[in-house]
Amino acid sequence: MPAVTRTYTLVLDWLEERLRSGEISVGDRLPAERHLAEEFGISRASVREAFRVLDAMGLVRSSTGSGPNAGAIVISDPSAALGWALRMHVATRSLPVRDLMQTRLLLETQSAHEAAAAAETPERAAVLDHAAELVAAMEDPDLPDERFHAADAQFHILLASLAGNVVVETIMSSLRQATIGYVQETVAGLDDWPQVRRTLQEQHRAILRATQERRGDDAAAALRHHITWFFGHSPAAQEEHGRQH
Repeated sequence: MPAVTRTYTLVLDWLEERLRSGEISVGDRLPAERHLAEEFGISRASVREAFRVLDAMGLVRSSTGSGPNAGAIVISDPSAALGWALRMHVATRSLPVRDLMQTRLLLETQSAHEAAAAAETPERAAVLDHAAELVAAMEDPDLPDERFHAADAQFHILLASLAGNVVVETIMSSLRQATIGYVQETVAGLDDWPQVRRTLQEQHRAILRATQERRGDDAAAALRHHITWFFGHSPAAQEEHGRQH
């Protein structure tokens, strides 16, 4: 097993070098397994393992079979890979939900300030319009809970994107993926979910209004209250409260 680990990293290092130099770009198809195996003097199994690792990292998409559409194509989906990794570590309890919540607070409140100072562009207007559509959708009492949570997640990611920081946007998307389980657990344990849902709707509306009006301090404060208020209903918060008393 250690030998396989050593050999497949040759392919990973090779791809990193080619991506950095620009010889390979997103959308390009990688050489066939046989070609890479011969070039590095390793087994096709090792090349296949490298492709599996790259697929899990959100760097390639592989298709089986033969013909022009077969093989591995370079993509870039960092949030999917990071979100998957975070979810797994949350499941092991090595990443506490409270710490994820605190990280969201840091990212989203800072983004709120930066979004307030950002230039007025068609892109900003389009993002805010989309966010407003999501808020309107969440206020529909007939919207299924699953779609409500999806719209909620997208709303936060959209607003964070207004700061213009791709890394922050990627991490935000990953954090939302990582906390899906905790959101579902929280909602499942609530006797008063309809009232909680209405409160969340009011909070989303306040956050959006402050963002639209470029009131960064108010948007950040509304986000902080919104995130911590919902976390207070979670099983993790209840367990923590129980330990303290």
